Amino acid sequence: MSSTNGESADKGPLELREVLHVETKDGASLPFEVVGVLEDPDDGSSYAVLMHEPEGADDDEDREFIVTDMQGGLLEDEALAQEILDEFLMFAEEAADAEGSEN
Repeated sequence: MSSTNGESADKGPLELREVLHVETKDGASLPFEVVGVLEDPDDGSSYAVLMHEPEGADDDEDREFIVTDMQGGLLEDEALAQEILDEFLMFAEEAADAEGSEN
C-alpha cells in the first residue's frame, strides 16, 4: 500500500477526522479516516490510527485499520504498528464501556 492524501509534502501533521487515501496493490484507492492519535511515552513519537469502513459494512469486522506516522507515512515496523493499534482499540473499548455505564 502507498498513501497519498493529495496534499503538498510540507502539510502539517494529521488531525482527527482527516481522510487519507491509501492506494492498494491492485490500484484501488481507499479512504482511511484518522480515528485516533497516540503518543509513545518513552520516546515522545506520535502515531495516527486510521480506519476504513467499506460502504454497506454491517459489523465491526469489516473495518480495516492502519497506523501511520503523523505525516501519513505507513509504519514499516509491523510489530510496533500492531502494538499501537491494540492499545488504541483497548482505549476505545474502555471509553465505550464508560459511556455505556453513564447512560
